[in-house]
Amino acid sequence: MIRFALPLLALGLASCASAQAAPAPASAQATFRDRAPSEEIVYFVLPDRFENGDRTNDKGGFEGDRLVTGYDPAAKGFFHGGDLKGLTDRLDYLERLGITAIWFAPIFQNKPVQGPKGEESAGYHGYWVTDFTRPDSHFGTRAEFKAFVDAAHARGMKVYMDIITNHTADVITYADGDATNYEYRSKGDYPYSTRGGPDGAPINPGFMGDEDSSDENFAKLVDPNYAYRPVVPAAEKNVKVPAWLNDPIYYHNRGNSSFTGEDSRFGDFSGLDDLFTEHPRVREGMIEIFSGWVRDFGVDGFRIDTARHVDPGFWQEFVPALEQVARENGIPNFHMFGEVYKDVPQNGYIAEYTRRDKLPAVLDFAFQAAMRELLGRNQGTVVLAHMFDGDVLYEGGEDTALGLPTFLGNHDMGRFSTLIKADQPDISQDELLQRVMLGHAMMLSLRGSPVIYYGDEQGFVGDGNDQLAREDMFPSRTAVYNDNVLIGTDATTAASNFDETHPLFRLIAEFSAIRRAHPALTRGKQVVRHYEQQAGIFAISRFDPESGAEYLAVFNTAGEDRAANVTLGYDARSFETLAGACPAAVNAPGSAAFAVPAFGWALCRVSETAE
Repeated sequence: MIRFALPLLALGLASCASAQAAPAPASAQATFRDRAPSEEIVYFVLPDRFENGDRTNDKGGFEGDRLVTGYDPAAKGFFHGGDLKGLTDRLDYLERLGITAIWFAPIFQNKPVQGPKGEESAGYHGYWVTDFTRPDSHFGTRAEFKAFVDAAHARGMKVYMDIITNHTADVITYADGDATNYEYRSKGDYPYSTRGGPDGAPINPGFMGDEDSSDENFAKLVDPNYAYRPVVPAAEKNVKVPAWLNDPIYYHNRGNSSFTGEDSRFGDFSGLDDLFTEHPRVREGMIEIFSGWVRDFGVDGFRIDTARHVDPGFWQEFVPALEQVARENGIPNFHMFGEVYKDVPQNGYIAEYTRRDKLPAVLDFAFQAAMRELLGRNQGTVVLAHMFDGDVLYEGGEDTALGLPTFLGNHDMGRFSTLIKADQPDISQDELLQRVMLGHAMMLSLRGSPVIYYGDEQGFVGDGNDQLAREDMFPSRTAVYNDNVLIGTDATTAASNFDETHPLFRLIAEFSAIRRAHPALTRGKQVVRHYEQQAGIFAISRFDPESGAEYLAVFNTAGEDRAANVTLGYDARSFETLAGACPAAVNAPGSAAFAVPAFGWALCRVSETAE
């Protein structure tokens, strides 16, 4: 007997812009909180670089030159004018792109400018926090943030905040730091029990070290002068909010991190004041701070910056506390995912943080690295298959992996287009576009919660990483951005870039609609079906979590047409095409013949099965 699967009406929406533009129905608005993290299509954006909705806050209320206000739209390392109102004004654009969750770089009040003389830059990125209780004045007010969250929720979109618990802005200096260039001083060479080294005067009697995070133990840590002599400049003695953050006792004060070994957790991240996260007051204070944002605004999750530089005990207290606050405020699927930077296509290292530290999820750097190996370095599709094999390493195994945010590039490492171009300097614009499009088609079909980096849907191609990967979507005045040659368009960043006819915008919108219409692609188990030792075919099956219906996604990472017989369930008989070109039927039970063009794909639903 042949069983026919009913076609889904929603498929007709895949290429219908008008349908995508329609407001979320009342039922969606009421139930968006019920969606699992794996069901989200995330847009990661730096508010300063997206849209300028209110020019009156461009200088953040400060008066003076750019070293006071932080505002210089011609300089890549300063504020450019984007804000919360601009984000709110462009929510319809994001809805038409198919976005269901917005993650933005930190919006907390930052130190406007810091850095050595002649090397200053501004806190436009949000990672130099002085006041954790309000938005940066360059971005807007608490009322404007509430308006943004409410407007997103009204469209059925979730809001993920980017938070920092590892450090604050660089305020604390060391009286004796210049002599060593603020080099890290270890716990062995500079114990908490003496001042300035083992032969120094005894201090902190009875303190048993940072491994005991009890109130009783830390009550005996009263002198912060064990490694360096921390000093808070008089002009900044009360700059941090909440007020407890102004006391040096709540910081490690051991000098700059080299990001290896002990100093990876205890050192200052590029000079930023490293919080003593083993201290019970710091843990309590951070829980208080971020619980307030959940209670006051109803945000739906946190991306956690520099998570690997914080001690595991902190996360073991912070995570359950915030999950409880979220549940109490009607947010059952509050999503927390940590940044654990590791650019290798194996997930063992980042999986450690879901086991030892008990983070619910981590950004999927292993996926990103594997995709670069495939599409930037022409490695075999076996690389991606082996990476997926490692999903069992996460706490919760493959179920946890379903909700990991997957991405292709970001604000630190650079855009996917830029990385491919770095790997293949002589690549043509057409081939670069093809590879970037394939990367997005794969990310939107494979397991995980796909993250679109702002501007990628407009074909942005940066000159490098960090500041060079943070272009303006509104008309830019930054020369180093405006000379970039974008893909899929003749436009430059000197113009406004919200073109909904751009081929990448249309591709992402199409695959987002397909993904949202088929639970197999958001919540379904994934099984790798085919991979090769060289560039070429990669195929997976995904299964509807309720009906068990099978879907096949087949991709070709090679620059020429490829064909393969792909295994699948033995009951499959015929296919419905969702994207690309699918065969009409299997060529034998358990085998389907696919012919996929260069950098192409086929996304298929088994529409007919045998009893």
